[in-house]
Amino acid sequence: MSDYEMDLVSGIAAFESKQFSQAMRLLSPLAESGEPEAQFRVAVMCQNGLGVVVNAGRALACMRAAAESGHALAQHGLGVMLLFGECAEKAEPEAANWFRRAADQGLVGSLSTLAMMYEQGLGVKQVADMARRLYEGAGVHTEAR
Repeated sequence: MSDYEMDLVSGIAAFESKQFSQAMRLLSPLAESGEPEAQFRVAVMCQNGLGVVVNAGRALACMRAAAESGHALAQHGLGVMLLFGECAEKAEPEAANWFRRAADQGLVGSLSTLAMMYEQGLGVKQVADMARRLYEGAGVHTEAR
């Protein structure tokens, strides 16, 4: 195992065991070198002040970089940032695009969030049939909707 791989595995383990300062030390250089998994986790830590002072700009930059490289959880995370204006300017249409990309990779939470956006007309045209189909695709019972 290379030093790079060791740092990634160790950084993820530190993140998962809530040793965020250690995780940041190991993952930050990997995030800067373009590693999507490290970028995603650094974004989460910067967004929430885990092991570091909250840094909205770095959180957004890392989340966007990971999302653009195809990291499904980062695509969902970027969608959340844009939907709620967290670490970013609120941009509901762009959020919908990121939720769609994550949903296309199988993230059910992204699919149900996209369904809610169609149901409420957030960033997309309000289309009840589309919302119902997306909810069904996510396995959400829609009879009461």
